[in-house]
Order: sequence, then structure tokens, then C-alpha cells
Amino acid sequence: MDKFPFQIVGFDLDGTLLDSHGDLAHAVNHALALEGRAAIPAAEVRDLIGGGAKPMLEKALNVTGGAVPEARFDELHRALLAFYEEHIAVETRLFPGGEAMLDGLAARGVKVAVVTNKIERFAVKIFKELGLTDRFVTVIGGDTLGRDRAKPKPDLLHLMLERAGAGRAAYVGDTTYDTGAAAAAGLPCVAVSFGFNDLPSAQLGAAAVIDHFDELIPVLERL
Repeated sequence: MDKFPFQIVGFDLDGTLLDSHGDLAHAVNHALALEGRAAIPAAEVRDLIGGGAKPMLEKALNVTGGAVPEARFDELHRALLAFYEEHIAVETRLFPGGEAMLDGLAARGVKVAVVTNKIERFAVKIFKELGLTDRFVTVIGGDTLGRDRAKPKPDLLHLMLERAGAGRAAYVGDTTYDTGAAAAAGLPCVAVSFGFNDLPSAQLGAAAVIDHFDELIPVLERL
């Protein structure tokens, strides 16, 4: 078998590795209820995810009646995060084919990392609850270097390369935050069409698009 072309593969979390929209929807709707707003169906919350909890809450407020004063927004944001942390992996699961894909990368000696705009401790907690912690050489969150250095800036991907060590790297994501960060870091990016795409997957600017994790390893071999 030819040597696998990438020694490091990084993944976004929400909408890429994990389908977390159900648990995120419960947290968003908890915050909306505190403001007396109507709940948003979980399927529609998928379209609000991307960039972290604050942008998600801002969009949710906008579609249910409009923005609130900054101090109230901060209260609702804290309430959302507290609820989410308590109920972080109730419905969240790997997307179909994810476990076999991770097995395949491990069999090829690939170091797998997670780079997400989610708060780092939340990402670490999810993987612990799902029994996935040992899969990753590092888990980097949107607050790991400070919020001003989150994706789409390249800083978190530079940190991934620093922590993972030598080797050619690729990144896998589902939004323009991911493709933008990868491009800025000089890494090829594969987009997943089944995620929380903020543009049609073909318009995300990725080197390739996959519709199922069964396709990822063959696509990486061709890049």
C-alpha cells in the first residue's frame, strides 16, 4: 500500500465530526424561553450554527423577535452555555461512518486533531462522554488562544500543527469558518455536505466535498 499522503488530519467538531444540533437546539431554546420567545425547531437550529455560541444566539434572537440589549444578551448567553454544559452529549453522536473513518486513519498512522470554535472545555467534555478522547492528539477550542484568534483566522490550525508535530496536514470542516482558516493556514480542506453548511457545500471553497465519511480517506489519497 502506498504511503498515506497526510500524517495529520484536523477536524472541525459541530457539523463535521459530530451531529450536535439536537443538544445545541435545546440550549438555544432554553435561552429563548428565558426571554419569553418561541422555541425554534431543532431542524431549523442547524441553519444557525457556526462560529460559536454567541453568533448562534444572535441569529436565534433575530428570527424570534429581534436583538436584546447587550447586558441581557450576556445573561442569555451565560444561561445557554450553562444549560449546554449540563446536557452536552444527550443526542450528540458521530456522523454516520465516523467511527470507521477514524479507525481507518488510525490504521494508517495518521494523527487526528480537533480544531473547533466551541469552547475548549466543552469539546473536551463531549469527547470524554462519548468515549472518543483517546482518538485525538489534541483538542483545540475557539477560546484556547483567545476569541480574537478563532477561525476563520489561521491561528488555531497553526497551533494544531505545532502540537501534532511534523507531517503534511489536511483539515475537514463544514463552513466558511473552516475553509477560510484552512486557506489562511495553507492547508487543503475537505468539506462535508452533511454538516451545518453556511453556504452550499460546493461554494465553500474546499479542495473537495464529501457526502459521507466513507469517502474521506479515498479523497485524501487523491489530494
